[in-house]
Amino acid sequence: MLPPSDQLTETWASAVAEAAPSLDVEVATDRETALRLLPEAVAAYGSLDPELLSQSGNLRWLQAPMAAPPAGFFFPELVAHPVEVTNFRGVYNDHVATHAVAMLLGLARNLPVYMRQQPTGTWDRHLADADILHLPESTVLVIGVGGIGTEIGRMVAAFGARVIGIDPRRSDCPEGITEIHPPAQLDRLLPQADVVVLTLPHTPESEGMFGAERLALMKPSALLVNIGRGATVQLGPLTEALQQGRLGGAALDVFEEEPLPSTHPLWREPKTILTPHVAVVGPYIPERRLAVLCENARRFAAGEALTNLVDKSLWY
Repeated sequence: MLPPSDQLTETWASAVAEAAPSLDVEVATDRETALRLLPEAVAAYGSLDPELLSQSGNLRWLQAPMAAPPAGFFFPELVAHPVEVTNFRGVYNDHVATHAVAMLLGLARNLPVYMRQQPTGTWDRHLADADILHLPESTVLVIGVGGIGTEIGRMVAAFGARVIGIDPRRSDCPEGITEIHPPAQLDRLLPQADVVVLTLPHTPESEGMFGAERLALMKPSALLVNIGRGATVQLGPLTEALQQGRLGGAALDVFEEEPLPSTHPLWREPKTILTPHVAVVGPYIPERRLAVLCENARRFAAGEALTNLVDKSLWY
């Protein structure tokens, strides 16, 4: 077991050992210890690289330390290895969805303009109806209808919006979502959307998905919200679209480059809301992550199917 980033290593190790008494739980506090323990390990928590994996001949289960591991986690040797990989998807659903909807509402009510007036004490009332997105008459396109996308759809529908989903794995319509389509329909649906919300993980297919061509398919008044992964939106074309009035606004919690440089023009773009990758922040996350880890440890020891299995070739 590699130590969790929240420094609760011993607590987590004890909890896993209690959940699966038949497992001998060891903590690798450094790389040298990991290389010594991995040849006998049948399961591990953390991140591996090719050298560590080469010493993991008995490994059958790897619990990734996050919901959507970054590019490079699923390197070719790991994808080819028979080890099953699970992640922590689901533990952030409520926090990330609430953050996304807060950003959407802020854009819909033209709040970025007023936020920029506040430091200077400027009383300038913007009374043009065109500056407001009336949600009961809007179409919101949610790209990625997993746990987070489903929760976003439910919340936004409560404001009266028509919500359409795009997802490669599901065809059912969860609460609040009126239609769901495969990714092949994305370009057809983009021109209909008043808001596009991205909840996508970073995968080979999603990388750079929203560049100049896709942004050009959106309405000039449309709003873009990204709380998935920064690599899905190309910041150069996005900045140009905003500067040239070809997009109504953007709210981003994740970025191609993090931290976003202080000199980047997006910081000063008047129709943006930018937050520094904080949508996941909220109470109970360590407890939820530990619960997933312990449940999977119990299942692994009992020979049962694991939860949150990942398709390694797709990275999620």
